[in-house]
Amino acid sequence: MSSIVVIGSQWGDEGKGKIVDFLAQRADVVVRYSGGSNAGHTVVVNDVAYKLRLLPSGILYKDKTCILGNGVVINPRVVLEEIRGMQAKGVDTTNLLISDRAHVVFPYHEKQDELQELALGANKIGTTKGGIGPCYMDKYARTGIRVCDLMNKEVLAEKLKRTLSAKNKLFTEYYKAEPLAYEPMLKAYLEYAEALRPHVCDTSVALGDFFDEGRKVLFEGAQATFLDIDYGTFPYVTSSNPTAGNAATGSGVGPRFIDHVVGVVKAYTTRVGEGPFVCELFDTDGPGTYLRETGHEFGTVTGRPRRCGWLDAFMVKYAARINSMDSLAITRLDILDGLDEIKMCTGWEIDGKPIKYIPADLSILAKAKPVYETFKGWKCDISSVRSYEDLPQEAQTYLNRLSEVVGVEIGIVSVGPNRDQTFTLKSFFED
Repeated sequence: MSSIVVIGSQWGDEGKGKIVDFLAQRADVVVRYSGGSNAGHTVVVNDVAYKLRLLPSGILYKDKTCILGNGVVINPRVVLEEIRGMQAKGVDTTNLLISDRAHVVFPYHEKQDELQELALGANKIGTTKGGIGPCYMDKYARTGIRVCDLMNKEVLAEKLKRTLSAKNKLFTEYYKAEPLAYEPMLKAYLEYAEALRPHVCDTSVALGDFFDEGRKVLFEGAQATFLDIDYGTFPYVTSSNPTAGNAATGSGVGPRFIDHVVGVVKAYTTRVGEGPFVCELFDTDGPGTYLRETGHEFGTVTGRPRRCGWLDAFMVKYAARINSMDSLAITRLDILDGLDEIKMCTGWEIDGKPIKYIPADLSILAKAKPVYETFKGWKCDISSVRSYEDLPQEAQTYLNRLSEVVGVEIGIVSVGPNRDQTFTLKSFFED
């Protein structure tokens, strides 16, 4: 295989960044194809944690080309902060390429995001308030400002003046909020443009050239399947398509260039923000609390405590079909080390009858109940295990059942935060 797409199979926070970092060891190019700075990846190398929001996880390798594709919405302030932060830690960022077709996040997007959430009140979506949704709104309304516009002083000045005028009218007349100033914003974004200019190009052309040269390409998804704007638990979703099909559209290559899809599965389930969660645990001193505290389940971007529950294999099976998954990457298996017994949801019921699908209608979804199978815990430290065969039999039984329910083989297992606490059951990026 010469290209791999890594996607999240749950509600995000599965550890995609770590799996991308691990697979990037043998890749030449790493491409982020969707989302914005609302995504958060934490990668640990030699016990040093790197928190990424926009930069692809492959940035930690100086010999990899990293691409922010046209499907990403880019906040220049955030990406420049990340670049400077990486440089301060000795990470080379010169191989970063940014699509000139990507849309740009402005302060008015962040303000609109915040005001929309406030107006929704109890019905809020639970966004990070990073302006991602409003930026995608402008993109599809064909009023957005792209990176190529950012590179042209006259075009940027004219488009920003026109757009900000309309946004300020929305803020003052509809939301009764204060307007934003034009001149300081223009000045800041012209400075951002000059700082980013060396990285900007037509990344679709660059990526096509890389494929022509036989390079190995890794596509990095942000968020996850059940936050997908089409297939997630709408409206409690992100504003883009994190699913594997968008790897082609969001990076500018044809679908025939996609060889293999890896679905990342956390060994339990978490969710940040609002929305349905069939397997959620509500205890204050039980397995849900154990998972949150032991797994340090707090958002990378927001710091919000994540909602926790047992692994929902029924959801992962649905995600496998949507994404045409070829293999599963299991993360955070070690977090389950201390449990006497572990549960896995293998199906859903509505009104006592099993269902074979995930309802689009949230009023129907609200009636869904999990069907659990119970497994004996392994009650030992697995963080030093480096092969599937060396896992405790109880852990193997748990993973084998997951693979059976989902119908996809397990290809990678992670038993700790560091890069070397990961092992494969098959070959990736074969020579």
